[in-house]
Amino acid sequence: TRPPPPPPPPTTTTTAALLPPPRDRPQMAKYMRLRTRGRRRPRKALLAAKQAIENMLPESADPTLDASVYHDVAAFSKSYEMMKKVFRVFVYKDGEKPLVHMGPETGIYASEGLFIKQMLASNTFVVQDPSKAHMFFMPYSVKNMEIDLYVPDSKIMLPITSFVKSYVDRIQSLYPFWNRTAGADHFFVSCHDWGPMTTRNHTELRDNAVKVVCNAESSSEYFVLGKDVSLPQINLHYLVLPSNIGGAASHERPWLAFFAGQMHGRVRPQLIEQWKDDPDMRIYEVPPNNLTTKPSYIQQMKESKYCICAMGYEVNSPRIVESIYYDCVPVIIADDLVLPFSDVLNWSTFSVTVPEAQIKNLKTLLTSIPHHVYRSMQQRLESVRKHFIWHDEPEEYDIFHMILHSVWMSRLRQLDSSQKSLKQL
Repeated sequence: TRPPPPPPPPTTTTTAALLPPPRDRPQMAKYMRLRTRGRRRPRKALLAAKQAIENMLPESADPTLDASVYHDVAAFSKSYEMMKKVFRVFVYKDGEKPLVHMGPETGIYASEGLFIKQMLASNTFVVQDPSKAHMFFMPYSVKNMEIDLYVPDSKIMLPITSFVKSYVDRIQSLYPFWNRTAGADHFFVSCHDWGPMTTRNHTELRDNAVKVVCNAESSSEYFVLGKDVSLPQINLHYLVLPSNIGGAASHERPWLAFFAGQMHGRVRPQLIEQWKDDPDMRIYEVPPNNLTTKPSYIQQMKESKYCICAMGYEVNSPRIVESIYYDCVPVIIADDLVLPFSDVLNWSTFSVTVPEAQIKNLKTLLTSIPHHVYRSMQQRLESVRKHFIWHDEPEEYDIFHMILHSVWMSRLRQLDSSQKSLKQL
């Protein structure tokens, strides 16, 4: 990881100037009355939903789901059903664009902006009455903060962390909701590498709020297993869905493995050193330039049995989702990565995880996988692919719903906390 040093940079724009003025007194008085009214109703609905999930019958699973890619397809099916029926989110309207209420919709941070966009537009999950909400969404964009607040090449995050702290302090002072749970029923979404670290100046945000982040590193002090959520990283080049999803069958893939990427982090240099000259694998520092005589990046994925998803500076990589798109079994090399939707999806049925220490044995590990096992993993990619696709409008079981389901599951897990914590919900 690359934590920037703490000294503040020179800046002429104050954080306070970037935040909106306080709401009018009548509106705030309305919200303050909610401190004591309606608090038990959302908690009661959550407890009932949790009990329904625990008491579900195996035969109640959605028959359109492939049971082989889930830990428990019936439990997921029931949980997803209850999420749609019960789960409601209040979105704070405070803050101004571009730092709040919008984010990037293309590039490697697209999941950040697309979730914000679709959450704001949701008629199913968003409620205007916060007394009916089970979670509270803070729709700010860390990527847009980097563009507008970060001093290029300074390696200093203070303008960003100061804005985040001021934003949370503001909603904490204006509304009663944060203080009821010390932020435990609040969440934000960030695909920027710095997303988790932007919480470091606000203790309750760091420790209690649900962080939905691409940089989901289990060993990091900024990511709490069981509470925080791993966000899939997707590299969208255009505001359209990939049109050539899918790929050839296993017997039409001549190459054992493929990787192309910049040489940064601790893993990729080892990968290149060990395997760049292997005749059965295409391992490049960068993709070939002459695309008229050599296959394109996507085509090389489609011609390979396995696609190497090696961490760079951070544990996350858009190659994981790209591999799923093109029926190339992902080979994940990032020891501390928390895989997206891993509380629901059984990743071992459609991907391979190689410990970083075993890079030198990569080829042996891959060639030792029986062909029928590989074929089953590849076929399951088609079943799981729908969970990683953004649509113009959310569709059943798509990435928007799966991200929200991970937040829903995090909220339900809070019900297993101590009796003292439950009284605060």
